[in-house]
Amino acid sequence: MTLTFTSEEVQSARSIVHATVPPTPQYAWPLLRERLGFTVWVKHENHTPAGAFKVRGGLTYFDALVRNEPGIAGVVSATRGNHGQSVGWAARRYGIPATVVVPFGNSVEKNAAMRALGVTLLEHGDEFQAAREHAIALAAERGLHMVPSYHRELVRGVMTYWLEFFENFAHGEEPDVVYIPIGLGSGFCAAAAARAFVGARSKLVGVVSAHATSFLDSFRAGHVVASPVSTQLADGMACRIAEDEALQVVLREADDIVAVTDDEVAEAMRVLFADTHNVAEGAGAAALAAAMQQRERLRGQSVGVALTGGNVDSEVFSRVLARQ
Repeated sequence: MTLTFTSEEVQSARSIVHATVPPTPQYAWPLLRERLGFTVWVKHENHTPAGAFKVRGGLTYFDALVRNEPGIAGVVSATRGNHGQSVGWAARRYGIPATVVVPFGNSVEKNAAMRALGVTLLEHGDEFQAAREHAIALAAERGLHMVPSYHRELVRGVMTYWLEFFENFAHGEEPDVVYIPIGLGSGFCAAAAARAFVGARSKLVGVVSAHATSFLDSFRAGHVVASPVSTQLADGMACRIAEDEALQVVLREADDIVAVTDDEVAEAMRVLFADTHNVAEGAGAAALAAAMQQRERLRGQSVGVALTGGNVDSEVFSRVLARQ
């Protein structure tokens, strides 16, 4: 996959995405600056109609899909939630039947949100990779189109939020470093593509769960390394096998990758609620968790973080706030 997008591709992505998803806000919250000792710009992708950034990628992916396969009978995909909502939003817009496979024990409220979009929801396996393999098998069995979790067209749509982010800064005033959660890599790759397109100079640091370290291990090894998944909170980063295409971009473009524990993520969720009154799901708070972890080395710098989603179950969030 190339990081390069033409001006025509970028303008098309903006038009497709912004017809459904208005530009989301970004703020340098005073209480975060007071708490951490440096400016923190928060990009609020929890404010999209689907509550997370991934809806953008689904819109551009399906726009290309209906042009390339006009007689498509239906689609199938696998998710822990936000990608599935992206598929649901786009499939409903284009009138295409969609089946989404989730692992058993998936987020109750994310499952409900997908069903509300008209998705046929199936449960299979105890983790994302098992659900993904089942979705691939269903695609072959039923003649459905398999919507991947990582694809250039997904990155093109997701890139629009990073364009909004970087274009908000003029005269080279963009943050010194930007922290980006990594699940299967579309968010990080989109940030790298947008940075190149606008000529920004911010360092990009990927963030993984300390309980799902495939991208970190692969980054250090220089090739894909599978790692076990045990995170109980950051399901959006519960990746057991890194996507090789995304890894190649990460290897070229990441200044570093850091890992955050579930406890650090929970603390960042509490901080975001206290200091900004925004709800963040686990993966959505991971970027701030990384900035908090590295606060001493960030003194005197300006930092950007992506609050990538706010789709957390009420029961889970109440336990986090109660420190249980």
